[in-house]
Amino acid sequence: MQASTLADDQTRTDRVWTLPNLLSMLRLAGVPVFLWLVLGPEADWWALALLMVSGFTDWLDGYLARRLNQFSRFGQVLDPVADRLYILAVVIGLGLRDIVPWWVVLILPLRDALLWLLVPFLRTRGYSALPVHFLGKAATFNLLYAFPLLLLGDGEGTLATLADVFGWAFAVWGIGLYWWAGILYAWQVHRLLQTTPRRRVAPGG
Repeated sequence: MQASTLADDQTRTDRVWTLPNLLSMLRLAGVPVFLWLVLGPEADWWALALLMVSGFTDWLDGYLARRLNQFSRFGQVLDPVADRLYILAVVIGLGLRDIVPWWVVLILPLRDALLWLLVPFLRTRGYSALPVHFLGKAATFNLLYAFPLLLLGDGEGTLATLADVFGWAFAVWGIGLYWWAGILYAWQVHRLLQTTPRRRVAPGG
């Protein structure tokens, strides 16, 4: 019975076609659609609706993974990749529309680029990534609220003014937390390199 359970767990963690993963794929497919809506017809309300659907599916895929016990290695990679690509697409779209300054456009992918440079060091210890930190989730939460509000704030009237104020409040907190989470991640990698022996590669492996 125990061997069977372990086999089932292994099969589950290696699965790709799960409901949570399909939702993450759907969210990922919305990235170019969002950019087209913002930069092409400038259909901001449709773009906002797409961001709301994306935010909901981001919560829903995690909920379903826990509820249905459909965790997978593929999903652990796909979900944060979809989040980062959405943030990148949104910030580039807002930058090209002159809604946010270009330092905002550059500072977020710069943090991700620096963390990607740490991946080869992780691989020397047998890791491909570290678990997503709570601060990283909090940063993503703030940014995914900030950008729709900033897009909504690109207009006139009281609603646009309020959206712009709250959007920048979320953006400042989100950027700060995003970099704080990145620094903690880099520190975790540093500690791991100090405390974990280098993985030995078998001959011919």
